[in-house]
Amino acid sequence: MALTRLTLTRRGVRILAAVAVALAALTGTIVWFAGSEDRALDEACDGVLPVGEVRAVLGEDAALDVTNHTEGAFGDKGAKSGDKAAKTGDKAATSGGKRANSLSVRCRIAAEGTGHIAVTIAGSPRPRAEYGYGELYAAVPASHTLPVPLGNGWSGLFATDTARLGDAEDGTATTAVLLDCARRGDSLLITVETALRGATTLDDPATRPDFVRTATATAEAANDHWGCGARLGTPVRTVGLPVNEDEYEPLLGAKGTCAAVPTASRSAVSTARETARDRAPRESCVLGTRDGSPLYRLEAYYGPYAEDARSQYTRDYDYENVTPAEKPAGRLGQSAYWAGATCPRGAESALYLIRAADADGETRRRPDLAYERAALAAFATASATHHGCAAPSLPKD
Repeated sequence: MALTRLTLTRRGVRILAAVAVALAALTGTIVWFAGSEDRALDEACDGVLPVGEVRAVLGEDAALDVTNHTEGAFGDKGAKSGDKAAKTGDKAATSGGKRANSLSVRCRIAAEGTGHIAVTIAGSPRPRAEYGYGELYAAVPASHTLPVPLGNGWSGLFATDTARLGDAEDGTATTAVLLDCARRGDSLLITVETALRGATTLDDPATRPDFVRTATATAEAANDHWGCGARLGTPVRTVGLPVNEDEYEPLLGAKGTCAAVPTASRSAVSTARETARDRAPRESCVLGTRDGSPLYRLEAYYGPYAEDARSQYTRDYDYENVTPAEKPAGRLGQSAYWAGATCPRGAESALYLIRAADADGETRRRPDLAYERAALAAFATASATHHGCAAPSLPKD
């Protein structure tokens, strides 16, 4: 584990370099000036952070505060580096009989007056010892807006807490990129939060790719650095806005993540909020009444997001007899149904959920259970087919 913190400016480095040269001239010796204007960035996040992209986003001459934290191991490289648990088959280093990856890398680059970039890189699957104690992977905002897929051949998401012009968080966005490694079942999840102050706004389509490029460039470097061998996407030149709460449309015309989900007269389900369906590792569909008031939320989780969701249900619903961590399909108390599907190449089984907006986990008034199962079946089947997974296992009652 390594923890470092460095602050530098380009002008400061030039001054120190000049002093070193002057000392060399006075003493008649050769002085090597340890460091360069981008040395701190070169070492950030185990050396995979793209210096040029970070400088372009935070400012070429900005004073930077760099924090690093690296621990754990990934794949075969981890076993060779002395990961005792990985060598001995310790339960903490295995996940359901598969090799686990304990790699956890975090770095934060802050520029005074400009903003910051915070990067998290995690290997998947995680050791079982980590399950149920907290989030296994960095979260993406998804409570008020729906994350949109990156497209361009990337398995990734672009997310915000708000997409409203002029809001306090208008200049903050999170990009997640999932690398499906060549080693069966292994993956790397790169999550980048970018927060910019001043006049920068996500409402401007010309600036949104700036929030994405750091993540895709970091993913490219991480893919090579840890020998992942994943298929990479192409440069992202345009990215949509996450979908706001008032951006609902008739469910009958849904063509994205809500496509094929039926309407319901009893439950008054007639509208939908959705995103395009691409290679996103997480998908959402919100069903609502005629005026857009939410009634149900459908979610699809793939890879590490499915693993994380099951881990959180183990923690938060330990009072239930059965959770998504124990069975491929079922009903979670009075609050939700779930389904599961086996996905190719040894990836974590996909998880699909439907939850009623008025569910409190204990009691609900006149739930339309038949519709909930039908909606989940349609959503899960369409999503699983798109992702190349097997037909999902569905709850019976």
